[in-house]
Amino acid sequence: MTDSDSVPGERGAAVGRRIGIGLMYGMWKPRVLGAWRMPPSGPVILAVNHSHNIDGPMLMGTAPRPVHFLIKQEAFIGPLDPFLRGIGQLKVDRSSADRMAIGNALGVLKRGGVLGIFPEGTRGEGDFASLRAGLAYFALRSGAPVVPVAVLGSAERAGRAIRALPPLRSRIDVVFGDPFSVGDGSGRRTRKALDEATTQLQERLTGHLTEARRLTGRPTTGAGAESG
Repeated sequence: MTDSDSVPGERGAAVGRRIGIGLMYGMWKPRVLGAWRMPPSGPVILAVNHSHNIDGPMLMGTAPRPVHFLIKQEAFIGPLDPFLRGIGQLKVDRSSADRMAIGNALGVLKRGGVLGIFPEGTRGEGDFASLRAGLAYFALRSGAPVVPVAVLGSAERAGRAIRALPPLRSRIDVVFGDPFSVGDGSGRRTRKALDEATTQLQERLTGHLTEARRLTGRPTTGAGAESG
């Protein structure tokens, strides 16, 4: 399913993390809560809500470990292609079962790395209302713990200088939840197991989002701004 040489190494993702730190803290004011909950070593899956294009870079710059995100192949265009590959990000074709992307993502986890996933599959309200089966598959197949992450404030208001971005120097909250596992530990990936895991994941992720909004005082929806 994958060539081990094609699985991105952590060195590139570490460079991406340094770039993310510089850009995210330079342009906005991230407030990170609960980062200590993320396991300091071993495979981890970050399940992140997605309401704005900066959510991925924001996690790369605020997570305590380098992150390899599964990113839609449409983003890998022109000079962004070698750049994203160089910082350890994974290209995925969302229109089909992309075996290469699946293999590379599992390779990251097998090596003890951090895999970032937007479980809703695309940018939207960022409320975890509709999860695709990908997150459940990776969690069951790898046995890696899932850490829910809520990014809040990225889509509440459009910036004045650049409408496609949040207002510069505005506060964006990144809230990490407690790690948890799904399934019974057998690694079963039957349709029933995937459906049960997806239901469990949705309950845990929406619960974390509700708690994150309570902690940060954010509104109950991300609506009301252009998300770019």
